[in-house]
Amino acid sequence: MEEVKRSLKSMEARFSEQLERRDRVIKGSRDVISASSRAIIAVHLGKMKDSEKELSKAKSLLHELKQGSDGPVSRYIISPETEVVEASVVVSLAKGKPVPSMESLGSSPEAYLLGLLDAVGELKRMVLDSILQRDLGGAKKYFGVMEDLYSACSPLAVYDHVVNGARRKIDVARMLVEDTRGLLAEEIGRSSVSRSMARLEKKLGGSA
Repeated sequence: MEEVKRSLKSMEARFSEQLERRDRVIKGSRDVISASSRAIIAVHLGKMKDSEKELSKAKSLLHELKQGSDGPVSRYIISPETEVVEASVVVSLAKGKPVPSMESLGSSPEAYLLGLLDAVGELKRMVLDSILQRDLGGAKKYFGVMEDLYSACSPLAVYDHVVNGARRKIDVARMLVEDTRGLLAEEIGRSSVSRSMARLEKKLGGSA
């Protein structure tokens, strides 16, 4: 039994170390997620400098968090990493840049897919923000990205057993795209009617 006890003692030390690492990652994840959320909020408020600052902070915190988070603890990194991917996509598009690649973000495949799908929801908000600002061109551009992301990601639903939650997020993205398409079509129709009325008024005014 002495050998068994020594094995269990060694096992306990290993489990204790993993638990400490897990707790550190979970605690640090909250800071990463908060900074990522602030970056996205700043984009919707039109405060691009603040959004870039918060995104940079989130990336820095995530980098620190990844150190020593390999093995069994690595799965706890996916959630904060997903948030950083989402924020990176939103900030990049708001700056008129393309969607960043997985390699440029140094992201895991799981977090990259989930982050892209989460970004679809924020893109709907960007479409609505553009409509409120009477920027129909901007609304169309963001909607186009929504459609592209959904189309590119949807075939990966078959890997839901590998990327937990992928199928659900893909289903949500599909509903968001369909809903936004209806809103945008309605706005385009309203804009077209307004332009037609304006031309008619101008024509009638000229005839008078």
